[in-house]
Amino acid sequence: MELNTFSIAARCPRTGQLGVAVASAVPAVGGLCPYLRAGIGAVTTQSWVNPYLALRILDGLAGGRPPDAALAAALGTDDRPDLRQIGLVDAGGAAAAWTGAGCTAEAGHRTGTGYAVQGNMLAAPGVIDAMARAFEDAAACDLDERLMRALEAGDAAGGDRRGKQSAALRIVAREDYPCLDLRVDEHADPVAELRRILAVARRQLVPFVAGMPRKDGPAGALPEDVAAMLLRPPAERPGAAAAPDPLHDIVGLPPEAAGRIAHLRAQFAPVLAEIRTLRDLDLAPVHPPVVFDPSLPYRRKPHD
Repeated sequence: MELNTFSIAARCPRTGQLGVAVASAVPAVGGLCPYLRAGIGAVTTQSWVNPYLALRILDGLAGGRPPDAALAAALGTDDRPDLRQIGLVDAGGAAAAWTGAGCTAEAGHRTGTGYAVQGNMLAAPGVIDAMARAFEDAAACDLDERLMRALEAGDAAGGDRRGKQSAALRIVAREDYPCLDLRVDEHADPVAELRRILAVARRQLVPFVAGMPRKDGPAGALPEDVAAMLLRPPAERPGAAAAPDPLHDIVGLPPEAAGRIAHLRAQFAPVLAEIRTLRDLDLAPVHPPVVFDPSLPYRRKPHD
C-alpha cells in the first residue's frame, strides 16, 4: 500500500522516551507506519510501505549499529528502495532518514538532534520545515506534546495534498508495552481529533498505564484513586468532553460566541418547550393513526 503521509520519529532527552506521530489521507495509518522498541529506537515506514524494513532497522539498532548503518543495511535487502520512505531515531537521539527517488512529490525529509521528519505527496514543500520548527520550539515540553505540535504544524502547513483521514501517536518508555498509543483511524479532521483524544488520555489513560506492572518491579495493584476514577462512567471522569450543544450546529456559531448563543437559546426556549410537549402528546384518542400505503391507488376494486 502506498501511504503518502507526513510523520516524525523522535526521542526525549530528559526521559529517554521514543515516539512517532503520523498523519495520512488513508485509513488506519497508525497500524502500518510506526514501529518502536523501548530502549532501542523508533522508526516510521511510509510511501510504498515495507514494514520489514522497520523491523530490520530495529534489529540493527539492537545489535549496536548506528542509525545510518542500520538504515543502509535494511534498504540493501529491499528490491525497490526507490519507493520507500523511512525516518528513524535511536535510543541515544541519533537520527537518519531516506526518501527514495520514486516517492510521490512533494517528498523529502529533515533530521536534527533527536528527531527525523519526513513526508511525501505533500501539499507544499514547507510542511517538513514547519514540523521540524514546531518540534524544536517545544523543547521544554514532554514528548507527547512535542510530537503533537509537530503534527499540527504539518497539518496547518498543508499536510497530505489529497486531504485528511487518519493520524496516530505512539510512545514507548522503559516497558515492552507503549506508555501511549493513540489512533484516529477514520475522521474528517484526524489531527484535531487526535489532539482531543490526547487530552482525554492524559487524564484517564496515562494514570492507568503508570500503575501497570513493570518488568523490573513488583506487579502491584492499580492505585485506588485511579481504579475509582475508571469505575465511573466515561462522561463523569476527568477530562471528559462536554456534551455537544446542537444549537452550535443549527445556528452555525462557534462556541466562543457565548453571548450570541445565550441570546438565541433564550429566543428558542419557548419553541423547544412546545416541541417537547407535542412529542409527549398521545393523539390516538383524538385522531386515528395515518398509514401511508403507496399501493393503495393500484388496488383492484371489489367489482373489477
